[in-house]
Amino acid sequence: MNYSDKVMEHFTNPQNVGEIENASGCGTVGNAVCGDIMRVYLDIDENNVIQDAKFKTFGCGAAIATSSMATVLVKGKTVQEALEVTNRAVMEALDGLPPVKVHCSLLAEEAIHAALWDYAEKNGLEIEGLEKPVSDISEHDHHHDIPDEDDDE
Repeated sequence: MNYSDKVMEHFTNPQNVGEIENASGCGTVGNAVCGDIMRVYLDIDENNVIQDAKFKTFGCGAAIATSSMATVLVKGKTVQEALEVTNRAVMEALDGLPPVKVHCSLLAEEAIHAALWDYAEKNGLEIEGLEKPVSDISEHDHHHDIPDEDDDE
Protein backbone atom coordinates (compact mmCIF):
# COMPACT_ATOMS: atom_id res chain seq x y z
CA MET A 1 0.00 0.00 0.00
CA ASN A 2 1.32 3.42 -0.89
CA TYR A 3 1.16 5.95 1.92
CA SER A 4 2.15 9.60 1.57
CA ASP A 5 5.20 10.94 3.36
CA LYS A 6 2.87 12.87 5.69
CA VAL A 7 0.97 9.71 6.65
CA MET A 8 4.27 7.96 7.37
CA GLU A 9 5.52 10.95 9.40
CA HIS A 10 2.35 11.07 11.55
CA PHE A 11 2.46 7.29 12.00
CA THR A 12 6.14 7.06 12.98
CA ASN A 13 6.17 10.34 14.97
CA PRO A 14 2.56 10.96 16.00
CA GLN A 15 1.77 14.30 17.61
CA ASN A 16 -0.46 14.84 20.65
CA VAL A 17 -0.40 11.25 21.92
CA GLY A 18 -1.75 10.77 25.42
CA GLU A 19 -4.59 11.79 27.68
CA ILE A 20 -5.77 15.08 29.13
CA GLU A 21 -6.69 14.75 32.79
CA ASN A 22 -10.06 16.37 33.50
CA ALA A 23 -10.60 16.96 29.78
CA SER A 24 -13.34 19.37 28.76
CA GLY A 25 -14.53 16.70 26.35
CA CYS A 26 -13.58 13.11 25.59
CA GLY A 27 -14.91 11.01 22.76
CA THR A 28 -14.34 7.38 21.88
CA VAL A 29 -15.35 5.77 18.61
CA GLY A 30 -14.51 2.51 16.94
CA ASN A 31 -15.10 0.46 13.86
CA ALA A 32 -16.20 -3.09 14.59
CA VAL A 33 -15.36 -4.11 11.02
CA CYS A 34 -11.62 -3.31 11.24
CA GLY A 35 -11.19 -3.24 15.02
CA ASP A 36 -9.79 0.31 15.25
CA ILE A 37 -10.63 2.32 18.39
CA MET A 38 -9.88 6.02 18.73
CA ARG A 39 -10.24 8.24 21.81
CA VAL A 40 -9.82 12.02 21.58
CA TYR A 41 -9.44 14.39 24.54
CA LEU A 42 -10.05 18.13 24.24
CA ASP A 43 -9.15 20.96 26.60
CA ILE A 44 -11.50 23.85 25.78
CA ASP A 45 -11.26 27.27 27.41
CA GLU A 46 -14.02 29.65 28.51
CA ASN A 47 -14.03 31.23 25.01
CA ASN A 48 -14.79 27.84 23.40
CA VAL A 49 -11.26 27.62 21.96
CA ILE A 50 -9.50 24.26 21.93
CA GLN A 51 -6.28 24.82 23.87
CA ASP A 52 -5.09 21.22 23.67
CA ALA A 53 -6.06 17.98 21.97
CA LYS A 54 -4.66 14.52 22.60
CA PHE A 55 -5.49 11.04 21.42
CA LYS A 56 -5.08 7.36 22.14
CA THR A 57 -5.67 5.02 19.23
CA PHE A 58 -5.63 1.27 18.92
CA GLY A 59 -5.37 0.52 15.24
CA CYS A 60 -3.37 0.49 12.07
CA GLY A 61 -0.81 3.06 10.95
CA ALA A 62 -3.44 5.04 9.05
CA ALA A 63 -5.65 5.24 12.16
CA ILE A 64 -2.73 6.57 14.19
CA ALA A 65 -1.79 9.06 11.45
CA THR A 66 -5.37 10.36 11.09
CA SER A 67 -5.70 10.71 14.90
CA SER A 68 -2.46 12.69 15.02
CA MET A 69 -3.45 14.96 12.14
CA ALA A 70 -6.98 15.53 13.45
CA THR A 71 -5.65 16.73 16.82
CA VAL A 72 -3.17 19.03 15.03
CA LEU A 73 -5.99 20.48 12.92
CA VAL A 74 -8.33 21.29 15.83
CA LYS A 75 -5.80 22.83 18.24
CA GLY A 76 -6.33 26.57 18.51
CA LYS A 77 -9.69 26.41 16.75
CA THR A 78 -13.04 27.34 18.20
CA VAL A 79 -15.54 24.57 18.87
CA GLN A 80 -17.48 25.66 15.76
CA GLU A 81 -14.31 25.65 13.60
CA ALA A 82 -13.35 22.20 14.94
CA LEU A 83 -16.74 20.91 13.85
CA GLU A 84 -15.73 21.81 10.28
CA VAL A 85 -12.68 19.52 10.39
CA THR A 86 -14.07 16.76 8.17
CA ASN A 87 -12.61 13.43 7.20
CA ARG A 88 -11.75 14.99 3.83
CA ALA A 89 -9.82 17.80 5.55
CA VAL A 90 -7.86 15.20 7.53
CA MET A 91 -7.12 13.20 4.36
CA GLU A 92 -6.07 16.31 2.44
CA ALA A 93 -3.77 17.40 5.27
CA LEU A 94 -2.13 13.96 5.06
CA ASP A 95 -1.83 14.18 1.24
CA GLY A 96 -4.40 11.41 0.83
CA LEU A 97 -5.11 7.89 2.02
CA PRO A 98 -5.51 4.64 0.10
CA PRO A 99 -9.25 3.97 -0.53
CA VAL A 100 -9.27 1.01 1.88
CA LYS A 101 -8.07 3.35 4.66
CA VAL A 102 -10.58 6.18 4.19
CA HIS A 103 -12.55 4.80 7.16
CA CYS A 104 -9.66 5.86 9.41
CA SER A 105 -10.30 9.50 8.54
CA LEU A 106 -13.99 8.96 9.34
CA LEU A 107 -12.97 7.65 12.76
CA ALA A 108 -10.91 10.80 13.35
CA GLU A 109 -13.82 13.06 12.38
CA GLU A 110 -16.24 11.12 14.56
CA ALA A 111 -13.86 11.04 17.54
CA ILE A 112 -13.53 14.85 17.39
CA HIS A 113 -17.33 15.15 17.17
CA ALA A 114 -17.78 12.70 20.07
CA ALA A 115 -15.40 14.77 22.23
CA LEU A 116 -17.27 17.96 21.27
CA TRP A 117 -20.57 16.24 22.12
CA ASP A 118 -19.19 15.26 25.53
CA TYR A 119 -18.07 18.87 26.12
CA ALA A 120 -21.51 20.18 25.14
CA GLU A 121 -23.27 17.66 27.40
CA LYS A 122 -21.04 18.49 30.40
CA ASN A 123 -21.68 22.22 29.95
CA GLY A 124 -25.34 22.20 28.93
CA LEU A 125 -24.48 23.67 25.51
CA GLU A 126 -25.94 23.12 22.10
CA ILE A 127 -23.38 23.23 19.31
CA GLU A 128 -24.99 24.12 16.02
CA GLY A 129 -24.50 21.37 13.44
CA LEU A 130 -23.29 18.76 15.96
CA GLU A 131 -25.18 15.47 15.89
CA LYS A 132 -25.13 12.80 18.58
CA PRO A 133 -22.17 10.58 17.75
CA VAL A 134 -22.24 6.84 17.26
CA SER A 135 -19.78 4.62 19.08
CA ASP A 136 -19.24 2.39 16.05
CA ILE A 137 -18.82 4.18 12.71
CA SER A 138 -19.88 1.07 10.82
CA GLU A 139 -23.40 1.83 12.18
CA HIS A 140 -23.40 5.33 10.66
CA ASP A 141 -26.23 5.81 8.21
CA HIS A 142 -25.60 9.27 6.78
CA HIS A 143 -23.14 10.00 4.02
CA HIS A 144 -19.72 11.40 4.77
CA ASP A 145 -17.51 13.32 2.47
CA ILE A 146 -15.89 10.23 0.97
CA PRO A 147 -14.14 10.81 -2.34
CA ASP A 148 -14.90 8.42 -5.15
CA GLU A 149 -12.09 6.06 -5.95
CA ASP A 150 -12.07 7.65 -9.43
CA ASP A 151 -11.33 11.16 -8.06
CA ASP A 152 -7.56 10.76 -8.23
CA GLU A 153 -7.36 9.42 -11.74
